[in-house]
Amino acid sequence: MSLTILNNISDLTAENSLSMTQMNLQKTLTQLSTGLKINSGSDDAAGLSIANGMTANMAALTQSQQNANNGVGLLQTADGALSQVTTLLNRAVTLATEASSSGLTSGTNSQASALNNEFQSILTEINQIGNTTNFNGENVFSSNSPTSFLSTQAGLATTTALTAGSVTTITDAATGGSFVFKAAAGDTVATLQTAIAGAVSAGTLSAGTTATLNGTGQLVIGPNTGNTGIQVSSNDAVLGAIEAAPGTNNSNTVFISDGTTSGAANTTITTTIDSLSATSLNLNTLDLNSTTDAQAALTAINSAINQVSAQRGQIGASVNRLQAASNVMNTQVQNLQSATNSIQNADIGTTVANMTQFNILQSTGIAALQQSNQAQQNVLKLIQ
Repeated sequence: MSLTILNNISDLTAENSLSMTQMNLQKTLTQLSTGLKINSGSDDAAGLSIANGMTANMAALTQSQQNANNGVGLLQTADGALSQVTTLLNRAVTLATEASSSGLTSGTNSQASALNNEFQSILTEINQIGNTTNFNGENVFSSNSPTSFLSTQAGLATTTALTAGSVTTITDAATGGSFVFKAAAGDTVATLQTAIAGAVSAGTLSAGTTATLNGTGQLVIGPNTGNTGIQVSSNDAVLGAIEAAPGTNNSNTVFISDGTTSGAANTTITTTIDSLSATSLNLNTLDLNSTTDAQAALTAINSAINQVSAQRGQIGASVNRLQAASNVMNTQVQNLQSATNSIQNADIGTTVANMTQFNILQSTGIAALQQSNQAQQNVLKLIQ
């Protein structure tokens, strides 16, 4: 082998090997500090793509699981409220059964009156439960409020005369206002309509509140929405009692997805929650003032109990379905996490062994580079 001084091949070889060792050592230290085998696309482009896709799946499934849990919470809240309604209706059955028998005293402060007062209190409490049962700040029976109020008397016209001295009252929760119309001699349905329109203009009633006649000639006052919250009452015999028209049903919708665009992977579980009020249960016009009324009420109450029981059964089935879906998603997340770990996470034992190897190679590489530099000094001995 010839001696040269222009190029030190052994030095270049040692330097190149040392550079590769330091690069591998830096990569190993990065893996130990992050716990990840793949820290950039250059580490494993295919593995990074697969791991990121699985991570997106896990994120969607985890949130879907939370959606399902929230849905279960809302449905269980509704079921708890309906359970209390069932208890109230069972008490109403007792009262109606007792009032259906003769032998009770009648009149003011009588036994029959006491039974009816408690029965009416039960109906009020059912309305209260429907109005105040909330989950996460929203009414569970969000459509329990009537859409409008209408007179029991049909065949009315704008020219129909009202009873002089009668009073029609409309309260508006949104404005905090109370509109009171006392009919004078000669006042008609049109007069009441005009007065209500004036109350809207004055801000006493919410914008959009109207009084119209429907196809059967009943006076309809509304709409009653979440932005208004009106209540209507009247003692005018011409109009008849003002009854609340039942609201529409509410839906609890839970969206479940694994984050892909596949239609089969995106599911919506919807549960219909019936509106809850004495009106929706067809109990609002009942009383226990006579044995005949009590017996009619008993039939209606039993029907209401069946209606509530059917609703609770539907809610229970949906709860079971959501819980099953949540369990499946939990298993999916667990398996995806395991697969992601095998692709992306660093094997600490192997990584530490590699670090030890590269540390030793770095030390020997530096020593070899030093020796290769010293070898060039031997040339000087030939020219001394």
